[in-house]
Amino acid sequence: MKTTAIPIQEVFKRTEKKYLLTRRQMEVLQAAMADRMEPDVYGKYSIYNIYFDTPDFSLIRTSIEKPVYKEKIRLRSYCAPHADDSVFLELKKKSEGVVGKRRVTLTLKEAERYLLWRIYPERADCQILHEIDFALARYQVVPAAYIAYDREALSGIEDSQLRITFDENITCRKTDLKLEQGRYGISLLEEELILMEIKIPGAMPVWLAELLSEMEIFPVSYSKYGTYYKQYILPEQYLLYQESLQRLIQVKGGVCYA
Repeated sequence: MKTTAIPIQEVFKRTEKKYLLTRRQMEVLQAAMADRMEPDVYGKYSIYNIYFDTPDFSLIRTSIEKPVYKEKIRLRSYCAPHADDSVFLELKKKSEGVVGKRRVTLTLKEAERYLLWRIYPERADCQILHEIDFALARYQVVPAAYIAYDREALSGIEDSQLRITFDENITCRKTDLKLEQGRYGISLLEEELILMEIKIPGAMPVWLAELLSEMEIFPVSYSKYGTYYKQYILPEQYLLYQESLQRLIQVKGGVCYA
């Protein structure tokens, strides 16, 4: 579907808590929340992302160390887009547990020209893009990982700002890093596991905190990109380092100059 190229600024600021559930836990929890939560306007849908990082993955390495402040840059779509379809260029910041997400809407063609060649989008002079400009100049990022997943989203009946999402079928790859190439890669979670996120602008409602405690569902530290990096990208980097070190030892006649 063709969409307009007029950028739209969006700003989100909230607290996010993550939980790993079995499918059975998800079903029981959703049933228990049925009188307080309902499917949001989007219901069930898929999300496709390209994460950007430095060539040595310094952004995700820093994020894994759990600093007080961290940033992520990603390009997001809700389909496998064509050149004129809308995508979202996002700068996600986390400071002292509060998540801020700033994003601008561009066409895929505009976004790729901007990210890869720094060609500024037409009619896109806005504060959010200026902030992304600064981040791109600071980090000199390149495409680093493709991550896609299926999501079911609920919103509060009394408080629509309360959102609970359930992500599954998380698919990742580190090559062919273009949204238009579609979804394929390795599976990050076991088939029976679901990643739940609770997104709230303030404190968690008492009823929800009590329900989670009663069901013994507790928060976890989990990042899709961070988990993919630790489980797949980092081991490959280490293997390449070991191979390079062995070649150096052979060249130096068995003596390693550290």
